[in-house]
Amino acid sequence: MTKQALNPPCHRNGDRPRKMYLAGPMSGIPELNFPAFHAEAARLRGMGYQIVNPAELNPTSSDWLECMRIDIRELVMCDGVLVMPGWEQSRGARLEHDIARGLGLTVMPCSDAPPVAEGVGA
Repeated sequence: MTKQALNPPCHRNGDRPRKMYLAGPMSGIPELNFPAFHAEAARLRGMGYQIVNPAELNPTSSDWLECMRIDIRELVMCDGVLVMPGWEQSRGARLEHDIARGLGLTVMPCSDAPPVAEGVGA
């Protein structure tokens, strides 16, 4: 992934973003990649982020369009998107990435997410 694929941080009131949407590949992966989503969400929550995890939004639905409608509705309420490895090969994650960039939200790889300072965004 190149730095050009992501945009520079755009924070509310200059603060580090706190409520972040987790984007990554699901379709075509065993268990819809839910174990990886749950593990990454737990790691990021431990760093102080409020994570919107699509695996929690759509625990039983397998209809792609239905899931995307729910996910996008939640994404636009976030401060940004954290992308998981392999997001570039996912039609849904690419769409989520593009929406976030178009709205001027922070977009970065999960691995680059710094810990959230206490009291920021609370």
